[in-house]
Amino acid sequence: MKLKYLYLALAIVGICYTWYYNIQYFQYAEDPSLANFFADAKINFAGKSLSADLLVVVLTFFAFYIPDAIKLKIRYWWILIPFTFIIAVAFTFPLYLYMRCNALEKQKTSE
Repeated sequence: MKLKYLYLALAIVGICYTWYYNIQYFQYAEDPSLANFFADAKINFAGKSLSADLLVVVLTFFAFYIPDAIKLKIRYWWILIPFTFIIAVAFTFPLYLYMRCNALEKQKTSE
């Protein structure tokens, strides 16, 4: 199995796994709103720690992938920026790696 298919599978797992809990939140929260979602995520130090960790991961992802995508001429790379915040970095990071593998394969075949 090619590594790119593992990345694609992880992107699917990333969207399903995170959105399962997002849907649970919006179904069962007393006052479900986006503002309350982020407020609830900062209720204790464990949530704040996970938020800080995720922020650093997202910033590192952007620092890596934006110049890399431009250099490799990956089409539609910019859509991953809003998707990271709308969907989840657990979806966009492996999806970018899948897109990157495809771009590198195209470069190999065109040489």
